Amino acid sequence: MIKSLFGYAGTTKSIARSGGWNIYDDKFEVASSDEYGNALLPVDKFNPNLSELEIPSPGFPPYHKLIKSAKNIISEYDYFRNYTPKSIWISGTNGKTTTTKMTEHLLRNRGAIMGGNVGIPLGDLVDKKAKIWILETSSFTMHYTKFASPDIYVLLPISDDHISWHGSAKEYEKAKLKPLSMMREGGVAIVPKCYENIRSNAKIIGYEDEIDLANKFSIDIGRIDFRVPFLMDAIMALAIENIIFSSLSIDLLNKFIIEPHKLEELRDSKGRLWVNDTKATNIDATLQALARYSGLKIHIILGGDDKGVSIQKAVATAARQGALIYAIGSNCDEITKMACDLNADVYNAKTLENAVNLIDKAMGRDDVALLSPACASLDQFSSYAQRGDKFKEYISQIL
Repeated sequence: MIKSLFGYAGTTKSIARSGGWNIYDDKFEVASSDEYGNALLPVDKFNPNLSELEIPSPGFPPYHKLIKSAKNIISEYDYFRNYTPKSIWISGTNGKTTTTKMTEHLLRNRGAIMGGNVGIPLGDLVDKKAKIWILETSSFTMHYTKFASPDIYVLLPISDDHISWHGSAKEYEKAKLKPLSMMREGGVAIVPKCYENIRSNAKIIGYEDEIDLANKFSIDIGRIDFRVPFLMDAIMALAIENIIFSSLSIDLLNKFIIEPHKLEELRDSKGRLWVNDTKATNIDATLQALARYSGLKIHIILGGDDKGVSIQKAVATAARQGALIYAIGSNCDEITKMACDLNADVYNAKTLENAVNLIDKAMGRDDVALLSPACASLDQFSSYAQRGDKFKEYISQIL
């Protein structure tokens, strides 16, 4: 029988190093092999009757023909479950990357290492001999997971996202909640209060907001240097530390440096404030950014690949705050119409470069220009990071 991998990217490449796999990818037009002796095959060569297990790259959607024909799909979490030490899964719509990195920052000297959706693929984590795995865990991975479960599951607030992948908001939510039904006795889950009564073998701790969560773990918010939206991430990381080690290393946490592309503030040659929030690829992240700069005159760049989710709420909130809206990306016409229907000031800029040039001409000394698109980037860029780098490049060219 054959072992199959779907896709040839970071997750599956780390697994493929063991050799002996058939790897199927849309980009393979003819059969070949890699340096590990794996067969690289076109999608139409997959025979489900000859495959004993299939591991997809997390981004492979359920409607892909490989997924629909496969009979033995598991996730990489399932495949490595017998090699996994104490594990912390961190998920949610926004903040999971920052929370994961903050947690690793706190626990690094105690034998922890991060991976999953950020950091090291699980296939490479196995060789690190770490005592704790901190895994940023996507809804995609959880959708395919059947057997693995975390010792600690942290769920940040969720809102509609990845609808085109999951098929509906309900299925997206279902994937985020899936680990609760799979956890063992002795496990701990921290979840939004609305989910605290879900049946689980784990101990469930529900929270309403940052203040409520801080109170539950006796965390002094006044000592934390981070502002909203990073405050929730910081408190969550401290809560994880407290659960495992009964300690709260606030001073160490305050030394953590926020990653680029998330509410990254910079000034142009005229001293005006620009904010690179390209990592805001969903509505909730953009709403947090708008709230952060409430009270200032905002020029906001919205648009891109909306992943099947209407960004009406983000447009309406920006309009309500009196922001000038600059629409870009594949849904720019739709955003422009939404804004016009709300009598908001809107420019159909179409591209990021045009948006920056338009803002440069309209922006006052005390205004703020905000790239917080509420959409993914792949319609016009290779990644959200490239979108953010281009944004910074265009700003650097302002005279």
